[in-house]
Order: sequence, then structure tokens, then C-alpha cells
Amino acid sequence: MTIWFHDELPLEEVNANGADCMPGALDITFVDYGDDWLQANMPVVPKVHQPYGRLHGGASVVLAETVASVGAAMTVDPAKQACVGMEINANHIRPVRDGLVHASGVQESAGRTTQVWTVRIVDDDGKLICLSRVTMAVIARDRG
Repeated sequence: MTIWFHDELPLEEVNANGADCMPGALDITFVDYGDDWLQANMPVVPKVHQPYGRLHGGASVVLAETVASVGAAMTVDPAKQACVGMEINANHIRPVRDGLVHASGVQESAGRTTQVWTVRIVDDDGKLICLSRVTMAVIARDRG
């Protein structure tokens, strides 16, 4: 059974929507999804490095929150609700210097006012780079 509000996720539309804000600045691209998961990629290039030439932990957190935010938003009626980040944690497991990182998000819990997502970020070899848990608030669109 699928968790998505619509039958299909418009990944091209999602990517276009993020082009002029943080996801676009870091070249995050949504590439695939299944019944209960969503995947995005991000290139590991100098603009996402820390001074030692490794992927910056903050860039991993941006990627994780982007995946969880888009995933959560795709599970609710967009005319009535929006999803915003409440809390995020991240365990940075191993460094990566180049290539792509691949973030897969899975919804762990979906309540009336919150959702919890786990996001696994791996390198091109499938080695775990970062493990993150994100709590999303589900809010009414008409809320001020």
C-alpha cells in the first residue's frame, strides 16, 4: 500500500520547485520513489565540502531534511496541509570526498500533527555516510 496522497509523485515538478532555493543551490535532485520511500541524490563537489575536502555535515543535514520534507508533503492534501521541519538529528558515519551521495527516506510514523522520517545517506558504493531522523510538523495551510 502506498503512503502518497496522489497516485504518482511528480518528481520533475518537485525538482523544479526546489531549483531557486536550498535544494537547487546544492544540486539536490529527486530521482525515484516507491510505495513508502523517496530518493534524492546530491553531488559531492567543493561547494558542499568542509575545509578538509570532505562532505560538510551540514550539507548532509540539508539533504536529509529536504528528502523528509518533500516526502512528508507528498503524503498530505496540499490544499489543506503543509509539512515543516520540527527536529532533526544526524549521525555522520564516514567521510566522502566526491561522487554522488544518495539519500533514501522512509516514513516511520504518520500522525495527525507529526510525521517521523528516517533518511539514510550512502555513497556510490552503498556505504553509509549519514543516518538521520527527521520530525515533521503537519500544519493547516490557513494557519498564520
